[in-house]
Amino acid sequence: MKLTILGTGNAFATKVYNTCFCLEDEGNAFLVDAGGGNTILSQLEKAGIDFHNIHDIFVTHKHVDHILGIIWIIRIICQNMGKDKFKGEVNLYAHGEVIEILRDMAEKLLQPKQVKFLDDRFHLIEVKDGDRKEILGREVTFFDIYSTKAKQFGFKMGDLCCLGDEPYNAKCEKYARGAKYLMHEAFCLYSMKDIYQPYEKHHSTALDAGKLASELEVENLILYHTEDDHLDERKEMYTLEAKENFKGNVLVPEDLETFEI
Repeated sequence: MKLTILGTGNAFATKVYNTCFCLEDEGNAFLVDAGGGNTILSQLEKAGIDFHNIHDIFVTHKHVDHILGIIWIIRIICQNMGKDKFKGEVNLYAHGEVIEILRDMAEKLLQPKQVKFLDDRFHLIEVKDGDRKEILGREVTFFDIYSTKAKQFGFKMGDLCCLGDEPYNAKCEKYARGAKYLMHEAFCLYSMKDIYQPYEKHHSTALDAGKLASELEVENLILYHTEDDHLDERKEMYTLEAKENFKGNVLVPEDLETFEI
């Protein structure tokens, strides 16, 4: 399975796209979040990911840097369904509040000829804590990350666990412990906490993520949702700080970087 990181930045990043990614296997794609605008379309194009192959989508939460790009995905897919250029159906998964927001946005912003495909071929599916679905031929478990801000879900897919973009809650241990790949936010370096104030914003640092990865005995740690002021040095700096406590492999991707997992 191929993982493509479409965006690595936090909400106010301007030099990189907001955090979102895509998993692909055997010609099918599973999109997770879509950033804050129609740049998602160019990111998919640059990554060589054909939106016609996206049949599963997961939206973690309602923050604008994750959800607004989704309306462009709904629009382009439903538009192509109307032209008989999109084959098959799409399942979009999210918790109830996100589903309600997306439906409201679509009905108010898109054309009736696009909206008519909702619940017909483009399905908005509410998931609850612990729900399981099959995506890309693998069992996926969606779970509440117990966010201190907007309600947010993460997911476990085989050896991959995505913890969303807020600090880890011990209630998620059964999903994260022993994961081969753990996806974790790192808003900034701990050494720069006085500049970026991650804890006031309910976020973590690279040092925090490394400590957690060690405690949970994971093999590979993927860091994302970062500041974008240190792009030239970000990979090295974040890796070094995370590895102060974690002996496994640290991956600090750039936008459009891919991994085989």
